[in-house]
Amino acid sequence: MNLIHVIILAIIEGITEFLPISSTGHMVVASAFMGIGKNDFVKLFEVCIQLGAILSVVVLYYKRFFRSIDFYLKLVAGVIPAVIVGVLFKKKIDVLLESPLVVAAMLLIGGVVLLFVDDWFNKPVVDKEKEIDYATAFKIGLFQCLAVIPGVSRSAATIVGGMSQKLSRKAAAEFSFFLAVPTMFGATVKELWDYHKHHAQMFDGDQIKFLLIGNVIAFIVALLAIKTFITYLEKHGFKVFGWYRIIVGIVLIALYFTGHLSA
Repeated sequence: MNLIHVIILAIIEGITEFLPISSTGHMVVASAFMGIGKNDFVKLFEVCIQLGAILSVVVLYYKRFFRSIDFYLKLVAGVIPAVIVGVLFKKKIDVLLESPLVVAAMLLIGGVVLLFVDDWFNKPVVDKEKEIDYATAFKIGLFQCLAVIPGVSRSAATIVGGMSQKLSRKAAAEFSFFLAVPTMFGATVKELWDYHKHHAQMFDGDQIKFLLIGNVIAFIVALLAIKTFITYLEKHGFKVFGWYRIIVGIVLIALYFTGHLSA
């Protein structure tokens, strides 16, 4: 991994983290195309820069994070399922993270779902985060567990989960953003701890530089992406993201079976 790789992956992360098209999936595929080997640091980097993107939520919605303890209790209820799944299945998840073919298949399947989700859940009754109860937050958290499979998209899973619980598109998207904060913070801490256990020297100079640059770029790009996404989503819905996923999924599968994309 070099500095150009870091910049490209960070930009991809910042753009895709909040779109229902899978940031992890895009980074896995981009890494494969750029020939970046899947060593321990690369895996750590791809998780840790997601925290940089997620912190943009805290900046843009900072007032929500100082509203009440009830807000945080909902996030706890929503993140519990992902914590359990992450702890129990981390080794299997790590294997999946190395497979562009898994990403391609999930992009394709998820794209088909997004073509119809606006029609399936078109009668929302919850338009604000404060109207979400703990049970609803937990159910959305169950949907988030699907995102351990690269290519599913944490954003897509939680937004669809929210809409299935009668949240409006905007409310579902914003709660998805909020839920990402503890989820990705926890994932980053866990990844750093696991890396520390297997490496006597935590990071060298270049690795520290790569992590800092990657997080800063992802943060700045995500700031721009969030508001654009919310505005577009309110007006147009998910179909364009569905078609994008389907096209990308088909192209990647074709490249895989013609030998142009390695597993």
